[in-house]
Amino acid sequence: MRRFRHSARGRDLRQRRTAAVAATVLLLAGAAAGCSSSNGPDDTLADFLTGWRSGNLDKVGFVRADGGTIKAPDVVDQLQALAGDLARSPLVLSAQGDPKVTGDIATGAVKLDWTLPGGTPWSYQSTVRMTKQDSDGWRVVWEPAIVQSELTTGDRLALRRVPAKRASILDGAGQPIVTPQQVVTIGVSPEKIKDLAALTADLQQAFDKIEVDVDLKDLKARVGKADPGAFLDLVTLRRPDYNKIRDDVRPLDGTVFREEERQLAPTREFARALLGTVDLATKDDLVASPDTVAAGDLVGHGGLQQRYDSVLRGVAGTSVVIARKSPDDNTVEDAQLFSTPPQPGTAVKTTLNASAQRAADAAVGAEPKPSALVAVRISDGNVLAVANGPDGGGVNTAFTAQVPPGSTWKVASALGLLTKKAVTADEPVDCPKTATVDGREFRNAAGEVLGKVPFHTDFAKSCNTAFVGLAPKLGADGLASSAAQLGVGAQWDIGVEAFPGKVSTGATPTELAAAAFGQGTTVVSPLAMAGATAAVARGQFRQPRLITDPAPTHPAADGPALDATAVRAVRDMMREVVTSGTGTGLRNVSGKPVFGKTGTAEFADGQKDTHAWFVGWQGDIAFAVMVEKGGAGAEAAVPIVNRFLTTLNR
Repeated sequence: MRRFRHSARGRDLRQRRTAAVAATVLLLAGAAAGCSSSNGPDDTLADFLTGWRSGNLDKVGFVRADGGTIKAPDVVDQLQALAGDLARSPLVLSAQGDPKVTGDIATGAVKLDWTLPGGTPWSYQSTVRMTKQDSDGWRVVWEPAIVQSELTTGDRLALRRVPAKRASILDGAGQPIVTPQQVVTIGVSPEKIKDLAALTADLQQAFDKIEVDVDLKDLKARVGKADPGAFLDLVTLRRPDYNKIRDDVRPLDGTVFREEERQLAPTREFARALLGTVDLATKDDLVASPDTVAAGDLVGHGGLQQRYDSVLRGVAGTSVVIARKSPDDNTVEDAQLFSTPPQPGTAVKTTLNASAQRAADAAVGAEPKPSALVAVRISDGNVLAVANGPDGGGVNTAFTAQVPPGSTWKVASALGLLTKKAVTADEPVDCPKTATVDGREFRNAAGEVLGKVPFHTDFAKSCNTAFVGLAPKLGADGLASSAAQLGVGAQWDIGVEAFPGKVSTGATPTELAAAAFGQGTTVVSPLAMAGATAAVARGQFRQPRLITDPAPTHPAADGPALDATAVRAVRDMMREVVTSGTGTGLRNVSGKPVFGKTGTAEFADGQKDTHAWFVGWQGDIAFAVMVEKGGAGAEAAVPIVNRFLTTLNR
């Protein structure tokens, strides 16, 4: 569309309109009567404004500026046409004082208050002329300038939208995580395909080469339904990934390509489920937010991008222009009547650490089963990494999972027992093969039997039956108190959806026995367990922190200091897990000593599958890892922690 502010034709039209206005008094003498009002010009003006608002002008008489007649319904139609893109926008009309009368001519000032899309106000004054020549009452002199002074016949008001610049999500160093990056969309065009079966096989081979999962099973059906020249998109790749298979896919008969720029994280997996994506507005977006989102806008989908979309997106600018026909019958814009500049979005600041996040993504990426890893800095509670594997995940399981913690919960139970002085770390506690409570049998993993050994050995070797035996000493009150001291089950506000856990009531002996080693009705998320682990390392619970600006309004309060003797003993036992217990796979990891606890969690009655867990810390970083249906924690979760720490310590 060609744009210009004040064209020569526009000046000619205005000059002709001015000449017509100057001749109106003479031309009105020959005007036909039409409908009329016997009231004064103020009443006629009031009736006109009321009828304009309601869409019924039957009470008002009209005459054209050139002396011709025009019917009220035609005026209604012209008002609607002149309003153009503003026809459905709220409009308040108000007379500004009494009309000024000069003989048979009266002029009334009118204020128009529009509310443009997005709530933007636009106000200006117009003039309504009236005459009672050749009539027994006052009639409105109809002219497009009543709607806006620069409008002429055939013009309309048009809205133009200027999108705001979308702000970035920042990491803990204040650097943008999501930045503009070049991408290439690979597609096919039916009219160019010579051998669909061969094309499909070649494309699959190319995508497998870069380990990108693209479902081509329905390609034949899509091609059959599409127009010959259609662009059927298959996958959008970052430029570096595309370059790896460029020479493989470019020569194929049928492939087509589209290059563009998108807002993307450093890698496809980088905190993907947490961050969400930024994409062109969908039909659903337009329906949900008709006043703030328009076709072509970038909108956040999922994660932080969606949660803070209105903050990041900013406010689009609005301009009102005159759209009119040019001599060659094209619609052009002449004269910008009003505008508001776009307001850029505001950045959202997080605590994520780029190095830790990459290490976490790589660690879970090597595990084929769904997994999650959360890393928290012990000294300040900042969340450093949130990874969902193996491909970044579509759901932020790291924050929202509600699964049993398994034996990692023995950290909380041991803390409760030691705090109550129900047991000491060196006190012998029996670890039989099975333990029965009210007819329910509890077992150790792989039928292990330790006999009567120090409690710290029961912990390090993860003996379930030892904790079943100690459950009555822990009690429901000890279970609840220990969980509360570690922040599990509290009300958290970290700026995004997160599950802080729900702890069993331990209301029955069997439920208390199960809850003592992380089964029963206790459920947690990896984030909740990372927060609890950091509390043990720190000696006090502090809610994990992810969003620093805009800061959450209701974060959980810091907990009381943990019992110094009890928490020191728990730390020693968590170190023993790594040196000689179930977590020895981390004994030789580079860097500072590793403390931790493995966990194997049953999650459904009658199911043999179990979730694998490991929680722990090294230096100032606490972490929790969970592998869905991963089996034993030592077998599935510990290798992920090993990869994470090894990468982080390079």
